[in-house]
Amino acid sequence: MSATATIVLIVVIVLVLAAIAFAVRAGRRRKLQQTFGPEYDRVVADTGNRTEAERELLERTKRHAQLELTPLSAESRAKYAAAWEEVQIRFVDSPKEAVATADELVTSLITERGYPTADYDERLANLSVEHAATLEHYRAAHEISQRSKNDEAGTEDLRQALVHYRALFADLLGEDPVPGSTTDVPAPRTTADRSVSDPATDGKTGRSAPETDATSR
Repeated sequence: MSATATIVLIVVIVLVLAAIAFAVRAGRRRKLQQTFGPEYDRVVADTGNRTEAERELLERTKRHAQLELTPLSAESRAKYAAAWEEVQIRFVDSPKEAVATADELVTSLITERGYPTADYDERLANLSVEHAATLEHYRAAHEISQRSKNDEAGTEDLRQALVHYRALFADLLGEDPVPGSTTDVPAPRTTADRSVSDPATDGKTGRSAPETDATSR
Protein backbone atom coordinates (compact mmCIF):
# COMPACT_ATOMS: atom_id res chain seq x y z
CA MET A 1 0.00 0.00 0.00
CA SER A 2 1.36 3.38 -0.95
CA ALA A 3 2.06 6.07 1.65
CA THR A 4 -0.75 8.19 0.25
CA ALA A 5 -3.26 5.37 0.55
CA THR A 6 -2.13 4.69 4.10
CA ILE A 7 -2.61 8.33 5.06
CA VAL A 8 -6.07 8.40 3.48
CA LEU A 9 -7.04 5.23 5.35
CA ILE A 10 -5.86 6.68 8.66
CA VAL A 11 -7.82 9.88 8.06
CA VAL A 12 -10.97 7.87 7.23
CA ILE A 13 -10.59 5.78 10.41
CA VAL A 14 -10.12 8.90 12.53
CA LEU A 15 -13.21 10.51 11.01
CA VAL A 16 -15.28 7.37 11.57
CA LEU A 17 -14.17 7.15 15.20
CA ALA A 18 -14.93 10.84 15.69
CA ALA A 19 -18.39 10.36 14.19
CA ILE A 20 -19.04 7.40 16.48
CA ALA A 21 -17.89 9.36 19.54
CA PHE A 22 -20.10 12.30 18.54
CA ALA A 23 -23.10 10.00 18.04
CA VAL A 24 -22.53 8.40 21.45
CA ARG A 25 -22.34 11.79 23.18
CA ALA A 26 -25.41 13.06 21.32
CA GLY A 27 -27.38 9.94 22.24
CA ARG A 28 -26.36 10.21 25.87
CA ARG A 29 -27.35 13.88 25.90
CA ARG A 30 -30.78 13.15 24.43
CA LYS A 31 -31.35 10.42 27.00
CA LEU A 32 -30.38 12.73 29.86
CA GLN A 33 -32.63 15.48 28.52
CA GLN A 34 -35.54 13.04 28.24
CA THR A 35 -34.93 11.65 31.73
CA PHE A 36 -34.39 14.92 33.57
CA GLY A 37 -36.46 17.35 31.49
CA PRO A 38 -36.21 20.90 32.90
CA GLU A 39 -33.79 19.65 35.55
CA TYR A 40 -31.21 19.12 32.80
CA ASP A 41 -31.26 22.81 31.87
CA ARG A 42 -31.20 23.83 35.52
CA VAL A 43 -28.07 21.79 36.27
CA VAL A 44 -26.36 23.10 33.12
CA ALA A 45 -27.15 26.66 34.23
CA ASP A 46 -25.97 25.99 37.81
CA THR A 47 -22.66 24.44 36.76
CA GLY A 48 -22.08 26.68 33.76
CA ASN A 49 -20.61 23.70 31.93
CA ARG A 50 -22.62 21.17 29.92
CA THR A 51 -20.02 18.41 30.27
CA GLU A 52 -19.83 18.85 34.03
CA ALA A 53 -23.63 19.00 34.28
CA GLU A 54 -24.02 15.76 32.34
CA ARG A 55 -21.42 14.12 34.55
CA GLU A 56 -23.44 15.18 37.61
CA LEU A 57 -26.67 13.83 36.12
CA LEU A 58 -25.05 10.52 35.26
CA GLU A 59 -23.83 10.27 38.85
CA ARG A 60 -27.39 10.87 40.06
CA THR A 61 -28.58 8.06 37.82
CA LYS A 62 -25.98 5.70 39.27
CA ARG A 63 -26.85 6.59 42.87
CA HIS A 64 -30.55 6.24 42.12
CA ALA A 65 -29.98 2.74 40.72
CA GLN A 66 -28.53 1.71 44.09
CA LEU A 67 -31.64 2.75 46.03
CA GLU A 68 -34.09 0.08 47.12
CA LEU A 69 -37.30 1.77 46.05
CA THR A 70 -40.59 0.06 46.79
CA PRO A 71 -44.07 0.64 45.36
CA LEU A 72 -46.84 1.56 47.76
CA SER A 73 -49.42 -1.03 48.72
CA ALA A 74 -53.08 -0.27 48.06
CA GLU A 75 -53.52 0.20 51.81
CA SER A 76 -50.70 2.74 52.00
CA ARG A 77 -52.03 4.67 49.00
CA ALA A 78 -55.45 4.86 50.61
CA LYS A 79 -53.90 6.01 53.90
CA TYR A 80 -51.92 8.78 52.25
CA ALA A 81 -54.83 9.89 50.08
CA ALA A 82 -57.05 10.21 53.16
CA ALA A 83 -54.32 12.12 55.01
CA TRP A 84 -53.95 14.54 52.10
CA GLU A 85 -57.69 15.15 51.97
CA GLU A 86 -57.55 16.06 55.66
CA VAL A 87 -54.73 18.52 54.93
CA GLN A 88 -56.82 20.29 52.30
CA ILE A 89 -59.80 20.46 54.66
CA ARG A 90 -57.59 21.83 57.42
CA PHE A 91 -56.21 24.52 55.11
CA VAL A 92 -59.57 26.30 55.12
CA ASP A 93 -59.22 27.22 58.80
CA SER A 94 -55.46 26.88 59.42
CA PRO A 95 -53.41 27.56 56.25
CA LYS A 96 -50.01 27.76 57.95
CA GLU A 97 -50.49 24.55 59.94
CA ALA A 98 -51.87 22.75 56.88
CA VAL A 99 -48.78 23.62 54.82
CA ALA A 100 -46.49 22.43 57.62
CA THR A 101 -48.44 19.16 57.76
CA ALA A 102 -48.25 18.84 53.97
CA ASP A 103 -44.47 19.16 54.13
CA GLU A 104 -44.30 16.42 56.77
CA LEU A 105 -46.68 14.21 54.79
CA VAL A 106 -44.66 14.57 51.58
CA THR A 107 -41.44 13.77 53.48
CA SER A 108 -43.10 10.71 55.00
CA LEU A 109 -44.22 9.52 51.57
CA ILE A 110 -40.74 10.05 50.12
CA THR A 111 -39.29 7.99 52.97
CA GLU A 112 -41.80 5.17 52.54
CA ARG A 113 -40.97 4.96 48.85
CA GLY A 114 -37.36 4.29 49.87
CA TYR A 115 -35.63 7.63 49.29
CA PRO A 116 -33.17 8.99 51.88
CA THR A 117 -34.54 12.21 53.37
CA ALA A 118 -31.85 13.37 55.79
CA ASP A 119 -30.36 15.97 53.42
CA TYR A 120 -32.66 18.22 51.36
CA ASP A 121 -30.26 18.67 48.42
CA GLU A 122 -29.60 14.93 48.25
CA ARG A 123 -33.34 14.35 48.36
CA LEU A 124 -33.81 16.61 45.33
CA ALA A 125 -31.00 14.88 43.43
CA ASN A 126 -32.48 11.43 44.04
CA LEU A 127 -36.02 12.49 43.17
CA SER A 128 -34.86 14.17 39.96
CA VAL A 129 -34.20 10.84 38.23
CA GLU A 130 -37.83 9.67 38.19
CA HIS A 131 -39.78 12.74 39.32
CA ALA A 132 -38.07 15.61 37.47
CA ALA A 133 -41.40 16.82 36.07
CA THR A 134 -42.67 17.79 39.54
CA LEU A 135 -39.36 18.67 41.19
CA GLU A 136 -39.77 22.43 40.64
CA HIS A 137 -43.11 22.18 42.44
CA TYR A 138 -41.31 20.67 45.42
CA ARG A 139 -38.65 23.38 45.40
CA ALA A 140 -41.28 26.12 45.29
CA ALA A 141 -43.35 24.53 48.06
CA HIS A 142 -40.31 24.01 50.28
CA GLU A 143 -39.19 27.62 49.81
CA ILE A 144 -42.61 28.95 50.82
CA SER A 145 -42.75 26.53 53.75
CA GLN A 146 -39.42 27.84 55.03
CA ARG A 147 -40.65 31.44 54.76
CA SER A 148 -43.86 30.46 56.52
CA LYS A 149 -41.87 29.33 59.55
CA ASN A 150 -40.60 32.90 59.83
CA ASP A 151 -44.08 34.35 59.26
CA GLU A 152 -42.97 35.72 55.89
CA ALA A 153 -45.57 33.95 53.72
CA GLY A 154 -49.01 35.34 52.98
CA THR A 155 -52.20 33.37 52.60
CA GLU A 156 -51.95 33.20 48.82
CA ASP A 157 -48.33 32.02 49.14
CA LEU A 158 -49.51 29.23 51.43
CA ARG A 159 -52.24 28.24 48.99
CA GLN A 160 -49.67 28.05 46.21
CA ALA A 161 -47.39 25.96 48.45
CA LEU A 162 -50.15 23.42 48.97
CA VAL A 163 -50.79 23.27 45.21
CA HIS A 164 -47.07 22.65 44.64
CA TYR A 165 -46.88 19.98 47.35
CA ARG A 166 -49.89 18.24 45.85
CA ALA A 167 -48.17 17.96 42.45
CA LEU A 168 -45.21 16.01 43.85
CA PHE A 169 -47.44 14.10 46.28
CA ALA A 170 -49.64 12.84 43.43
CA ASP A 171 -46.56 11.95 41.38
CA LEU A 172 -45.10 9.88 44.22
CA LEU A 173 -48.48 8.37 45.08
CA GLY A 174 -49.10 7.39 41.47
CA GLU A 175 -52.62 8.82 41.48
CA ASP A 176 -54.61 11.91 42.38
CA PRO A 177 -54.92 11.92 46.19
CA VAL A 178 -58.47 13.31 45.96
CA PRO A 179 -60.04 11.77 42.80
CA GLY A 180 -62.75 13.81 41.13
CA SER A 181 -61.65 17.08 42.67
CA THR A 182 -59.82 19.89 40.93
CA THR A 183 -56.17 20.60 41.57
CA ASP A 184 -57.16 23.90 43.18
CA VAL A 185 -56.92 24.25 46.92
CA PRO A 186 -59.94 25.76 48.70
CA ALA A 187 -59.49 29.33 49.85
CA PRO A 188 -58.95 29.75 53.59
CA ARG A 189 -61.97 30.72 55.64
CA THR A 190 -62.13 34.38 56.61
CA THR A 191 -63.40 35.74 59.91
CA ALA A 192 -66.65 36.69 58.20
CA ASP A 193 -67.00 33.17 56.81
CA ARG A 194 -66.62 31.71 60.29
CA SER A 195 -69.35 33.99 61.59
CA VAL A 196 -71.72 32.93 58.82
CA SER A 197 -71.04 29.25 59.33
CA ASP A 198 -71.31 29.36 63.11
CA PRO A 199 -74.84 28.21 64.08
CA ALA A 200 -74.57 30.20 67.31
CA THR A 201 -74.34 33.51 65.46
CA ASP A 202 -76.50 35.57 63.16
CA GLY A 203 -75.12 35.03 59.63
CA LYS A 204 -75.71 38.65 58.60
CA THR A 205 -74.36 40.53 61.58
CA GLY A 206 -72.06 38.07 63.33
CA ARG A 207 -74.05 38.68 66.58
CA SER A 208 -75.57 35.84 68.54
CA ALA A 209 -78.94 34.94 67.08
CA PRO A 210 -81.85 35.65 69.41
CA GLU A 211 -83.37 32.63 71.12
CA THR A 212 -86.91 31.75 70.12
CA ASP A 213 -89.50 31.83 72.89
CA ALA A 214 -90.89 28.31 73.13
CA THR A 215 -94.26 29.66 74.26
CA SER A 216 -94.64 31.69 71.08
CA ARG A 217 -94.69 28.60 68.85
